[in-house]
Amino acid sequence: MTLKQFICLISIVLILFGLTSRAICGTFHDALGREVRLEEPPKRLIGLAPNLTEILYFLGLGDRVVGVTQFSSFPPEAALKPMVGSYVNLNLERIIDLSPDLVIATRDGNERRDVELLEQAGIAVYVVNPRNVGDLIETIKDVGSLCGVTQRAKAQSHKLKSRVDRIVQKTGFLPKPLVFVQIQLKPIMTVNRNTFHHDLIRLSGGRNMTGDEPITYPRISLEEVIRRKPEVILISSMERQGRFEKARQEWFQWTSIPAVQTGRVHLIDSDLIDRPSPRLIEGLETMAAFIHPEVFR
Repeated sequence: MTLKQFICLISIVLILFGLTSRAICGTFHDALGREVRLEEPPKRLIGLAPNLTEILYFLGLGDRVVGVTQFSSFPPEAALKPMVGSYVNLNLERIIDLSPDLVIATRDGNERRDVELLEQAGIAVYVVNPRNVGDLIETIKDVGSLCGVTQRAKAQSHKLKSRVDRIVQKTGFLPKPLVFVQIQLKPIMTVNRNTFHHDLIRLSGGRNMTGDEPITYPRISLEEVIRRKPEVILISSMERQGRFEKARQEWFQWTSIPAVQTGRVHLIDSDLIDRPSPRLIEGLETMAAFIHPEVFR
C-alpha cells in the first residue's frame, strides 16, 4: 500500500467514525418534532412510563436507570429503583434531584407541560409515540441509538421483527376469525382500530369485532356482543384467577355465541397486550395461539 493510499484509508475511517459518533452523540428528533441534543451517551436514565423502563432493561441499560414510574414491575429489579410518581402524575422535583442525563417520555401518557418543565431545568427529554407493533420496534432502535447501544438495539429489534414475521407468515392465508377483546369487566369495554390490541389481532390473523367503532375504548352491551357473534373472546386480565376467571366463566351461559360453542373464551395477561414494550411480541404470540390454535399448538 502506498503512502497516498494509506492516507486515503485513514481519512475514510475518520469520516466513518465521525458519522458513527454523530449517530450516537448529537442531535435527535423526537415524536413531537423537537430537537434533543446529547453531547455523550447518557449514563443516568429515567423512563416516564412502565413500558419505557422495560425497553431500557431490554437493551441492557438497567444499570443506568436511576428512576422509574409507578407500576414499573418488569423486570422485577426495576421495582427496586427510586420512584418518580405515576406517568400521569409525575414528581418533577424527585426527577430533578436524581440528575438524569436523559429522560424518555411518552406522548400519550405524559403531560407536555411536564416535558417543558424538565427541559427548563436543563434535562434532556426525548418523547416517543409508538402506535403499533412496527412503531414499537422502531422506537426500541431509536432509544438504543440515543443511549449509545445502536448495534445492540438493531440486533434485538431484528429478533423481535423475526418473531412477528413468523406469526404473519403462518396466518396470512388462513380464515380470519372474528375476535372480541374485553379490557374492562363492568361496564364491558373494548377497543377500536387505534390501539395496540387491534394491531395484535390483525397480525395474529384475526378480525377485530369493534375495529370500526368511533371511540378508541368504547363501551358495548352484552346484547351487542351476543348479536355480533364473535368466534374468539379474549379477556385482558391482571390476574389469572379471581374475578377475571369468574367473568370468563360467565360468558359460557350465552350459548348462541360461536366462541362459547367452541370453548374459545380465554384470559390473556394485560401486561402482554396493553403495554408497548418488548413483551408485546409475547402477547402477539399468545394471541395468535388463541386465534389460530390449529397452527400454534
